[in-house]
Amino acid sequence: MSTLLIKNATIVNEGKKFNGSVLIENDVIKQIITNDELPAADKQMDATGLLLLPGAIDDQVHFREPGLTHKANIKSESRAAVAGGITSFMEMPNTKPQATTHEVLEEKYKIAAASSAANYSFFLGATNDNIDEILKTNPQTVCGVKVFMGSSTGNMLVDNEAILSRIFAECPTLIATHCEDEDTIQENTTIYKNKFGEDMPFKYHPVIRSAEACYKSSKKASDLARKHGARLHILHLSSAEELELLDQGMPLSEKKVTGEVCVHHLWFTDADYDKYGSRIKWNPAVKAESDRNALRKGLLNDILDVVATDHAPHTIEEKNNKYFSAPSGGPLVQHALVSMLEMVKQGIFSYELVTQKMSHNPAILFQIDKRGFIREGYKADLVLVDPNSSWEVKPENILYKCGWSPFEGTTFSHKVMHTLVNGQLAYTNDKVNESIRGERLSFDR
Repeated sequence: MSTLLIKNATIVNEGKKFNGSVLIENDVIKQIITNDELPAADKQMDATGLLLLPGAIDDQVHFREPGLTHKANIKSESRAAVAGGITSFMEMPNTKPQATTHEVLEEKYKIAAASSAANYSFFLGATNDNIDEILKTNPQTVCGVKVFMGSSTGNMLVDNEAILSRIFAECPTLIATHCEDEDTIQENTTIYKNKFGEDMPFKYHPVIRSAEACYKSSKKASDLARKHGARLHILHLSSAEELELLDQGMPLSEKKVTGEVCVHHLWFTDADYDKYGSRIKWNPAVKAESDRNALRKGLLNDILDVVATDHAPHTIEEKNNKYFSAPSGGPLVQHALVSMLEMVKQGIFSYELVTQKMSHNPAILFQIDKRGFIREGYKADLVLVDPNSSWEVKPENILYKCGWSPFEGTTFSHKVMHTLVNGQLAYTNDKVNESIRGERLSFDR
């Protein structure tokens, strides 16, 4: 048995911010102390002046392994995740081979068990012809089933109406969707390709992959979910109009149709395309300032439930192509939490809200067993942040395998100092502990 005492921290947890200390025994939180009577421990960490947060849980990442490892792999991106205060992730199925069978899915779990610095789970991917695999999904051991209702990286579009209905009617676990209407996108693509040819300015990305395309597809998904009683989680919502489709006015645990927003849709707007170009080309697209403002308000009003990254790295050589050849997606796990904390400094959010949307709510929404909170008996997935340590994102401090970030040149006021995964220091003082391995997430469903 080993014990660690984190003392004199400013703890942010469950809607409160208070001074206290946390005793960790092996991999769990043993005691939360709010007075001066500190217990003995094998090791101590003085957290005076630091924020102590539950580790962030990212419900949408693309770590590119297997098959696309020139862009990223589970080891490299999980290292970047813990450096950014993310202690658990859920990874998407559009790898090579696609994770559309449980045999392929379990191979990904084996890779993560051997190489991931963070805790992990993997989505099974839906296709037009794998309903039998979907029905075999164990809700206790797999985070969910991913349905692409708009084609994105990997061409996993599910467009067979009968199959979609069966998935929503019979899927034994949570359904997570990428919602963009393919017909609308193709019509817009034809119009703008005829106008600009291959020299399409990136600023037309949100015109091609429009708010209308997002709403139409999200409406279809929410209608299917309500018709069949499915548990639907709509990923990376990007437009103001879509928010009306989510369940509202009830506790998260009672919602059947929930929504995720990603950091880039809260940070950037379409005014940034001329500066950043392909580096902020994501699907769904970064849209208007009015959309960004609505998404921020949706978080504050508890309409949007979780904040995630959709971390999706490509090499800078791939990204540096012209519009139609440059892939969509970018790396974010190392900088997601600090960008949200920067928005706290800007007066947009509170520490309590960031913790709710990045730690508590993913745990509630996915029913993750004993993670996402600073509670006695819960796993010690914790992050210590210095709120007064300015640093600039530069290539030399980027840990992504692809080596670039859309935040390059940005100065953040908050810095992740230490990250604990299952009670062990996975990241401390700018260094990743290469010996730490995360655990497979389990779900209390």
